[in-house]
Formats: sequence, C-alpha cells, structure tokens
Amino acid sequence: MFVRIVKMSFDNGLTDRFLSVFNSHKESIRNFPGCRLLELYQDKEKPNVFFTYSYWDDEADLENYRTSELFKNVWSKTKILFNDKPHAWSVDKIVCLP
Repeated sequence: MFVRIVKMSFDNGLTDRFLSVFNSHKESIRNFPGCRLLELYQDKEKPNVFFTYSYWDDEADLENYRTSELFKNVWSKTKILFNDKPHAWSVDKIVCLP
C-alpha cells in the first residue's frame, strides 16, 4: 500500500466550487477498486490550498483510477479552477503512531 498526496491551489472565490465537485464525487473515488482511504485537507494559512491524501493498494490501482471516466470527469471540473500547477507525490508510509 502507498499514499498519494496531491496539492492543489485555487483562485480565490473558487474554493466553494472545488468543494462542491469534491463532495459530489468523494464516495465514488473512495470506493474505486484499490482505494483504501480518502482525505481532504485545507491549509490553515492559505485557505485556497488543499491537499488530498489517498491510500492505494498498488500503483496499478491508482493508474486504473487515473485512466477511468470517473477521474476524467472529476479532473475536467477541477483543473479549470486552479491558479497554479498541482503537485503530486506517491509515498510509502514508514511510521504511523496513532
């Protein structure tokens, strides 16, 4: 399992539109085969910056999602709201102390 982190920055005034898109699709994303967890974070100092954390069984599952109609639909509605290029990382969790 690995974690996918995506940082997204939106034009001021468009965060509500992003949240609407995210909330409309979050269950479908979370229930996509191979996705084990989906989280959304908002920066405390820059409220137009968001991070998604998603946990995937393996890279093939993430790639299947990234080539799916679900992703294409969500991404087409999201990318038009950006004010900066999104950044994404795939990372392995080393330590977790709940």
